[in-house]
Amino acid sequence: MPTSSASTTDSARSATGGVQSLERAFDLLERMADAGGEVGLSELSASSGLPLPTIHRLMRTLVACGYVRQQSNRRYALGPRLIRLGESASRLLGTWARPHLARLVEETGETANMALLDGDEIVYVAQVPSKHSMRMFTEVGRRVLPHSTGVGKALLAGFPPEEVRALLHRTGMPAATEKTITTPDGFLAALEDVRRQGYAIDDNEQEIGVRCLAVPVPDSPTAAAISISGPAGRVTEAATDKIVPVLQQVAAELSEALLTSGGSPAA
Repeated sequence: MPTSSASTTDSARSATGGVQSLERAFDLLERMADAGGEVGLSELSASSGLPLPTIHRLMRTLVACGYVRQQSNRRYALGPRLIRLGESASRLLGTWARPHLARLVEETGETANMALLDGDEIVYVAQVPSKHSMRMFTEVGRRVLPHSTGVGKALLAGFPPEEVRALLHRTGMPAATEKTITTPDGFLAALEDVRRQGYAIDDNEQEIGVRCLAVPVPDSPTAAAISISGPAGRVTEAATDKIVPVLQQVAAELSEALLTSGGSPAA
């Protein structure tokens, strides 16, 4: 008995040599994440271009596996089994980043960090401390709001203004210090500075006496940034001119390492 055309399509190899149904399932998960974690089938069909029967079949499989759950309103939400995968991936990402952060410490003398944008928050996934007796320390796993951090600015500078405003509306903009930016217009102006300069600054905005310089990791599989932080007396304007090129070079090298580690295995 011949198979249906839909079944043949789903089991076919994709243009990349992979299994098309798997690629489609992961694409739907990413679209759900981009939409805030909960969507309806019609929204997924409109954004992906896939027919509703195909999406329904893929979602039914993801629900059965626990990676998606169906809500009482018949919309679909990301499922709890993704949490374990995300936590493991974050730990690995931190492990891959540490040698690059160690180089930052060697060349700048300051504590080096890596952070991701997780939902509406910044989460620190790796750190290598400075060798100075007076140094900055941020606990790996710590979560902060983006508007008061250098890494938050570096990450959000790549987002459309309307998305940034929506995020700020959801999180609010509480002041960590008297220098924290607390208005959307002020923050968007700061992001424009980031795009113009190629790096972000946290100038006593998260903690008085501390300055941070940050850059995004280009083409990272997930939105990521690296930074150095230190006492304002050491991370001066003159030091910034020397540190930023090192940050940008290490970010490019880390990007290449992440893309290589995430590349397709040989057939």
